[in-house]
Amino acid sequence: MRSGRRLRKLVVDGATAYVWSVRHRHSVTGPCQEVLALSRDGTRTRLVFRGGGGRYVPDGFLPSGCVAVGDDSLNLHEPGVVRAFVDEAARRGLLDRSAELDGWELFPAVVAARTADG
Repeated sequence: MRSGRRLRKLVVDGATAYVWSVRHRHSVTGPCQEVLALSRDGTRTRLVFRGGGGRYVPDGFLPSGCVAVGDDSLNLHEPGVVRAFVDEAARRGLLDRSAELDGWELFPAVVAARTADG
């Protein structure tokens, strides 16, 4: 079985390298969370997907790394999905500083990009 915390490398446009990982977080006060962590040149961005309200994260029914809303789902362990999140976050200027962001805000755009890619 693979470790969900394994660091992986994603190179964008042959020059910009990101180190990324996916992990699951539990909370005593709220729902479970799936976290996509991106790191580049000392800048750390975490895209957090909190479960609840029709938004689904792995909780015993979904596989590791899966986040879903309705019929749309993405597997955060897939490099193509991570690349789509990097592209969308960069387009919005969100990767210039270290931050913890709501991954659900990017979700619809990434689903659309992945659907367009086929």
